[in-house]
Amino acid sequence: MKLPFILFIVLFVGIQVTQAQKLGVNDTIKVHAYVTAEGDTIPSGYLPSLSVYTKVDPRWKKYWVEWTRLRNAVYVTYPYAVAASRTINEINARLVNVTDQAQRKAIIHSKEKELRLQFADKITNLSIYQGKVLMKLIRRQTGDNCYEIIKEYKGGFNAGFWQSVAFIFGSSLKQNYDPINDDKLMESIVKDVEKMYGYRS
Repeated sequence: MKLPFILFIVLFVGIQVTQAQKLGVNDTIKVHAYVTAEGDTIPSGYLPSLSVYTKVDPRWKKYWVEWTRLRNAVYVTYPYAVAASRTINEINARLVNVTDQAQRKAIIHSKEKELRLQFADKITNLSIYQGKVLMKLIRRQTGDNCYEIIKEYKGGFNAGFWQSVAFIFGSSLKQNYDPINDDKLMESIVKDVEKMYGYRS
């Protein structure tokens, strides 16, 4: 008597399940487990660490050298740019409706004296490269370049003189700041500094 095909399949599957339930020596393997906050238990394992050594492409090496130099310069100079922006805002607030030139000069001179006492020693120790970065950051913080700021508060002659000094050292007071293109990398570093130290632009 032939068994129906369906019955044959059922018997075959049953035999396979019975055989699968027989445990062998390697059927139970103890592993580490991780218990989640919800109470689930997840098997976990540990892989030995692997170190890979290779030569750094000269282009990447140059990139990281330049990035590190720029990052360090931003970390050093950004607090000065923030202070400059704050001082300029204070001066502008005090100069509102002040038309007397002598009084205007007195207000500007008093704030300049405060800045000198607070930052003169530190700023004079900056490198030329850090000075360039500082001028860019001042432009970022105030919206005006250093030439325009000096011209506004100290006159065109002073602005021209300091522009000449900057030119001798291969720089310019008329530093621009382009966070989208030319200064994109600097902008990303500034964002990191702001997050780390709680600065607000």
